Amino acid sequence: MNHRLRGVSRFAIMLALASPAAAIAGTITGTVSDGTGTRALQSTQLRIVETGHIAEAGRDGSYRFPDMAPGTYTIEARYTGADPVRTTVIVPASGDVDADIRIGSDIDSSIIVVGQLANQASALSRQRAADGVESVLTRDAIGQFPDQNVAESLRRLPGVNILNDQGEGRFVSVRGLDPELNAASVNGARLPAPESDVRSVALDVVPSELIESIELKKSLTPDMDADTIGASIEINTTSAFDRKKDLYSAKVEGSYNDYANTVTPKGSVDFSTRLTDRFGISGGLSYYKRRFETDNIEASDWTSSDDGIDYAETLEYRDYDVARKRIGATLNMDWMPSDTTKLYARGIYNQFDDHEYRRRLTFVLDEQPASGGADSANFTDEDGRIEVRRDLKDRFERQRIKSLVLGGTTETGPWKLIYSGSWSESSEKEAGSIDPIRWRARFDGDGVDVNFNYADPRIPTFDVTSGADLFNDPSEYAFNRVEQTILSDSRDREYAIKGDIARAFATDSGTFTVQAGMKARWRKKSYDFNMNYYDKSNLDLADVLGDQTYRLANIGPVPAKGAASDYFYANQSAFRLDPVASEYESAAADYDAKEDVLATYLMGRWDSETLRLIGGVRMEQTRNVLRGNLVDTDGDENSITPNIFTKHYTDWLPSLTARLEPSQGLVFRAAGYKSLVRPKLSQLAPRFLRDEDGAAEFGNPDLKPFRAWNLDASAEWYFSRNGALTAGLFWKSIKNYTAQIRDFDNGSYNGVAYSEASYFVNGDTAKVKGVELSFSQVLNFLPSPLDGLLVNLNYSYTDAKAKITSYDGDDNAYLRTIGLPNASKHTANAVLGYEKGPLSLRAAGTYRSKYLDEVGDAPDTDRIVDNHFQLDLSAKYKVLPGVRLFADWVNVNNAKYFAYQNFNGNKRLLQFEEYNWTVKFGMAVNF
Repeated sequence: MNHRLRGVSRFAIMLALASPAAAIAGTITGTVSDGTGTRALQSTQLRIVETGHIAEAGRDGSYRFPDMAPGTYTIEARYTGADPVRTTVIVPASGDVDADIRIGSDIDSSIIVVGQLANQASALSRQRAADGVESVLTRDAIGQFPDQNVAESLRRLPGVNILNDQGEGRFVSVRGLDPELNAASVNGARLPAPESDVRSVALDVVPSELIESIELKKSLTPDMDADTIGASIEINTTSAFDRKKDLYSAKVEGSYNDYANTVTPKGSVDFSTRLTDRFGISGGLSYYKRRFETDNIEASDWTSSDDGIDYAETLEYRDYDVARKRIGATLNMDWMPSDTTKLYARGIYNQFDDHEYRRRLTFVLDEQPASGGADSANFTDEDGRIEVRRDLKDRFERQRIKSLVLGGTTETGPWKLIYSGSWSESSEKEAGSIDPIRWRARFDGDGVDVNFNYADPRIPTFDVTSGADLFNDPSEYAFNRVEQTILSDSRDREYAIKGDIARAFATDSGTFTVQAGMKARWRKKSYDFNMNYYDKSNLDLADVLGDQTYRLANIGPVPAKGAASDYFYANQSAFRLDPVASEYESAAADYDAKEDVLATYLMGRWDSETLRLIGGVRMEQTRNVLRGNLVDTDGDENSITPNIFTKHYTDWLPSLTARLEPSQGLVFRAAGYKSLVRPKLSQLAPRFLRDEDGAAEFGNPDLKPFRAWNLDASAEWYFSRNGALTAGLFWKSIKNYTAQIRDFDNGSYNGVAYSEASYFVNGDTAKVKGVELSFSQVLNFLPSPLDGLLVNLNYSYTDAKAKITSYDGDDNAYLRTIGLPNASKHTANAVLGYEKGPLSLRAAGTYRSKYLDEVGDAPDTDRIVDNHFQLDLSAKYKVLPGVRLFADWVNVNNAKYFAYQNFNGNKRLLQFEEYNWTVKFGMAVNF
C-alpha cells in the first residue's frame, strides 16, 4: 500500500470512530488449543498488537476482549514451549466476533501436550501469567501427574518442604513456615481438617490421578481468602472443557516396600467427555492399598546423674506394621447454557484408612545409673527399680474428606459475574481400638543389670548384662492396663457462598476493571472422645506371644499382633474398669467450636501491555462460639463443668500487587498485603483439666489470630521456549504468634487455681525473611541424543525468628530468641529429566535443613528435626500408542527421620525412624 492510500485508510478509520456507529463496541471471543486440537492451553497470553490490550486464556482455553471498536486487529498468542502465533480478526460494526486459535503444528504440539515437557510448559505459562508470586504443578493431556499424591508433588516447588509421617509426605510447609500457616482448597472450597487438633490438612489423602493442577499462591489479592501467611494451596480437579478431545484412561500398579516384603495394589480410571458442544462430564476413581513397616526408637526425659552421666529416663523401641488404604473419587459436570454463561458442579470424595499395629519395649529408669561414661549408662536393680514395659497398640482410624462446589460465571459485554456455593466436610473416626494393652515387670533386687550405649546418637543400644533369663521370660510380665477407645470422632464442616461482580473499562492504553464481592463461611468443628480404662486382669504376656519383625534390636518377647485384641474382646468381663479415670479422660478431650466469617472486598485492576496493578481492601469479620469442659479430679471422683465462650473481631486487610513486563520474557512482580491465620480451634476450646496434684492444662479462648504484614518481590526471565530463571525476596512480620508455655508457680487461670500449668499464649512479633531461586531449562540445543534432557533446580533460604518465654534451672522466666517451629533455613530440589521418543526418565532429589519442631522449657530441651535428603527415580516407556509401562523407585537412599535435643552439648535422641525404599510399577492405558 502506498503512502497516499495508507493516509486515506487512517482518515477512514478516524471518521468511522467519530461516527455514531462507532459507539457500538464489540467483543472478541475465542478459545486457544494446541495444534492437534487435543488440549485447551490455559494461561496463554493474548495481545492485540494495534492497541496493546491483553487477555489471558482460562482453563477451558477461552478468552475475551470486550469493548472493542469496529476494525481490523491482530491477535498475538504466546504459550511457553511454542512459537508465538498471530491471527487477524475483523470486528464488524454490527457486534461480536469469534476467533479460535491453535498453537503449534500437528508435529510439534506433542511438546506442549504430553509428558514432562508439557507439564513444564503448562506450569511456566501459568506462573508467567499469574497476578502475584505463584508456583504451579499440572498434568498433561493424557492424565500424567509428576508424583503419587498431592503432598509429594508439591515438594518439587520452590520454597516447599514436606513433613513426613512414617516415610510418606503429608503436611506441606511453605517458605519454612508451619503447615498451620497455610490454607488448602479444592475447586475453590476451603478444606477443613480431619484431625481434632489442627487446621492444616494432610494432603497425602488426595490421589494425584484425580487432580488437574495445583496452584501454590504465595501472595494475596483482595478477592482471595486472607487466612494464610505461608501460601494458599489451591487444588483443581479435572473439567471436560480442559480438553478438546475425549479422554479415557486406566492405570494398574503394584507397590513393594523392602521392609514389608509384599506387593500391594493400586488402580485408577479417569475420563473426560463432552456429551454435546455445551455439556461435558469428567471424573475418576482411585484405589491404593499399601503395606509397610517402620522401625522406631524414641527417648525422653534426658537428665544428668550426680556423677555427671547423661541418660534418658525413658527409652522406647517401637515396631510398626501398617496397612493403609486410600479411595478417591471425583465427578465434575460443566455446562454452557448460553454463550455468556458457564456453570459447573464439582464433587470430590477421599477416604483414608489406617490400620496400625505397634509393639513397644519401654525402659523406665527411676534411679540414677550406677556407672557410665560420656556415651554409656549402666543400671543395676540393686540400686533401684528397673521397670520394663511391653505393649501393643491395635488402632484403626478412618479419615474422610468430601467437598461439593456449585458455581459459574456470566460474562456479558464489559460485565462479569462469578458465583458459587460450597460444602466441605472432613472427619476422622476411631472406634474399638486398643491403645494400648500393656504388661510390665519391675525388677528390684532381682539381679537384672542393663547397659545402654549412646555412642550412635540415632540408634542407642542396650545389653542385659545380668539377669537376661528373667528379662526375656514372658511370664515375668504381668498385665498392667488397657486403654480402649470407645469412640474418637472428629468432625469439621464448612458451608460457604460467594459472589463477585466486575466491570471492565477499555481505554486506549489498557483496561481498568472495578471488582467487588462478598463471601460468607460457616464452620463447625467438634471432637467427641470416649474411652475405657481397665487396670486389672489375669492376662499375662505369655498367653499371647508372637514373633517380632523389628530390625534395630531384639525386643522380644512381644505380643502377637491380633491375639491380644481378640482375647480382650472375647473376655472383656475379666478386666476391671476404672470408672473415674475413664470419665476423666473422656470428658477432658471433648469440645465444640463454631467459626463464622463474613468477608467483603473492593478491588481495582489495571491491565496494559506492560503493566498490571491490583489494589484494594478486604474486610473479614470473625465470630466464635466455643464449648468445652472444666474437668477436676481428686482421684476418687470427677467434677465436670461445661464452659462456653463467645468472641468476635474484625480485620481490615489492604493489598497492592504490581506486575511489570517491560520486554517479552522479562517479568517483575511486587506485592504488599496484610493477612491473618486464626488460632487452632482446639487451642481456643475452653478445655480445662486439673489432676489431684493441682497440675493443669488449659485451652485459651482469648487467643488472638496471627496477623501478618507481607512483602514479596520477584524477577522472572523466560529466556527460551521452555526455560525460565526466577529470583524472589520475601519479608513477613507476624504478630500474635502462638506459643505453649509452662508456668511452675501457683496461680489462677479463668478462675481455676493450679500448682503448675501448661497453656497457650500469644507471643509478640516474629520476623520472617528469605530468598527463592529457581531455574528450569529444556536442553534441546544439545546434540542428539542429549537434546532430550531437561533440568529443574530451586533453592530457598528462610530466616524466621521469634522471642518466647523460657525458664532457667531455678524456674525463673526470661526471653530467648528461637527459630519459628517447622522453619527450615534451607530447602532445595533438583530434577534431571530425559524425554525422547518413547522413553521418559526422571531423577528427583529433595533436601531440607534441620528445623525446630517443638519448643522446650529451655534451649537444651527443644526438639529439633535433623536435615533430610531423599532421592526418587522414575521411568516411563511407551510400548504402543496410548500404552505406557512405568516404574518408580521411592526413597532410593533410605532417608531416615531423626529428631533430637542438644542436651549438655550433645545430640540426644528423641525419635529415630527408618522405612527403607519402595518400588512402584505398572501400566497406564489411555484412548
